Amino acid sequence: MNNRKRKVADIALSLFIEKGFQQTSIQEIIEKANISKGTFYNYFSSKNDCIADILEYLRYDASQQRVAMQIGKDAKDRNVLIEQITIIIKLNKERNLNVLFEAILYSNEADLKKLVMQHRMIEMEWLSSRFIEVMGDEIREVAFEGTVLFYGMLQYLLFTMKVTNSSYPLERLVEVVLSYIELIIPFMLKNGTSMLSHSAIDLLQSNIDKRTVTKSDVLDLADRLQKHCSFNEEQQDLFDAITNELQRERIRKSVLKPLLKPFQQLFNETDHESHAHKFTNMVWNYLKAV
Repeated sequence: MNNRKRKVADIALSLFIEKGFQQTSIQEIIEKANISKGTFYNYFSSKNDCIADILEYLRYDASQQRVAMQIGKDAKDRNVLIEQITIIIKLNKERNLNVLFEAILYSNEADLKKLVMQHRMIEMEWLSSRFIEVMGDEIREVAFEGTVLFYGMLQYLLFTMKVTNSSYPLERLVEVVLSYIELIIPFMLKNGTSMLSHSAIDLLQSNIDKRTVTKSDVLDLADRLQKHCSFNEEQQDLFDAITNELQRERIRKSVLKPLLKPFQQLFNETDHESHAHKFTNMVWNYLKAV
């Protein structure tokens, strides 16, 4: 890791929080960091690129601390998980990043919003995988939704405690919210009350994904779907109609769009439901871009 680059990123962060992202100029960063304009642009292509690195450094620090905390301990240790969750919250607080996040999310800066959303998605995926590790593979189907519920409860408890000037140890707060999730997840599994389908989660991830979906991406997924899924005659006919349209030089959206929902519905309550939903969502995202 380039320590000089990181130092400049830290100085930029302090200015963003003090003055606001929009109100901070690159020239001010250069002057406070005592570097040349060429050095700044050697490190970052823009202020947005600088924010991306700030978030990357935050995740790197959290990852290093989390790994160190888990060395020599059982991966299923609940107390380790509680400590690991508190790390990113403490780092955000120490660096006043929540102030910056809120300003960005309420701004009109679409690219910056996407960076913050990507950062949060990475954290959610990490916690979802740790929930599975600690609670067992049987919760995999609802682990991501459990993560959403966990962060939702934690965020509003922290907000309420802040405005009411209440005091509570962070580790204890995380432990209590985790205990709620440990009650909710078995209930969800037993009663089938999960609200987020695999297709909804895939759509969330693809909408946050920086990279635009290409025709090659869609056709590659179609090829994998054909190889690994056994279709009945009706499913195969619709699948062939969709892929044939995708391979045309000029894609006819008016022909292709009406095929997607019926195709997806043919897989409801089948073993390949999530794969079919992922495919149709990817096609929809591709059609938005062409």
